[in-house]
Amino acid sequence: MEQVTIRVPATTANLAAGFDVLGCALGLYNTLSFTPSDELSFSGCEEQYQNEQNLAYVAYARVWQELRRGDVPPVHIHIQSEIPVCRGLGSSAALIAAGAAAANYMAGKPFDRRQLLAMTTEIEGHPDNLAPALLGGMTASMMAGRQVYTVEYLPHPELHFVALSPDFPLSTHEARRALPAMVSHSDAVRNSGYLAVLLRALEQGDEELIAVSLQDRLHQPYRRRLIPEYDRVEALANQNGCRAVCISGAGPTILCITRDGDFAARMERAVLPLEHRWTVRDLPVDYHGAIRL
Repeated sequence: MEQVTIRVPATTANLAAGFDVLGCALGLYNTLSFTPSDELSFSGCEEQYQNEQNLAYVAYARVWQELRRGDVPPVHIHIQSEIPVCRGLGSSAALIAAGAAAANYMAGKPFDRRQLLAMTTEIEGHPDNLAPALLGGMTASMMAGRQVYTVEYLPHPELHFVALSPDFPLSTHEARRALPAMVSHSDAVRNSGYLAVLLRALEQGDEELIAVSLQDRLHQPYRRRLIPEYDRVEALANQNGCRAVCISGAGPTILCITRDGDFAARMERAVLPLEHRWTVRDLPVDYHGAIRL
């Protein structure tokens, strides 16, 4: 086997009403190199993650185990990370996608990307981040038993996905714990309508329709309370010309969708007086997904 280097994009998931369904790959990347070694080892990440529970290795091992070729080959994993951890931009999915893709290449590519998606979804639990991380673009995914089904959408090319990430994390576990165990029939119906309209609005680039359909009754009303200054950031986005605002993934990153190419620069200035430091990124849609460099 030879060294394999994989680049994986960040992802934003949910997009309001698309809870655990929608995801979009964005132009911010983690790059991981996998080198055959005498024992498992790591570099480029904190010592607490340098073990068999590292998600890149978990996915790497999962693919080898599927091949049933005996023991998992030991490897050295070097991680170069641009995607912030626990910020709602798919850092976990990026590690999983990289590990699975690397093992697949090292084994001679016996699996296609959709087979890798099915395997890695067993690790992540749901495919909303993993589908765009592996395939690129904007995807909607569902599960029927253990089978994962994914379709792709084309957001309007003039749309800007502006991510505002704060200087504090929010764990996915904590964000899920905030959700109610049950929702009303009326809320479920409303969400179905929001989602159906949102998908078409994103393809058309209709900013007003995107803003109206970026509503949600399943997770955002509960999670926004966990994000200090959410209301202030949303108000600043509105004041600077963008009403299409939602939580990215489980948060705490806040996503703004606009056709205004100058919006991100205005928001960089607007958030400066806030108590927390908010990093503003105008990120293009990535249409490649996990690729070998």
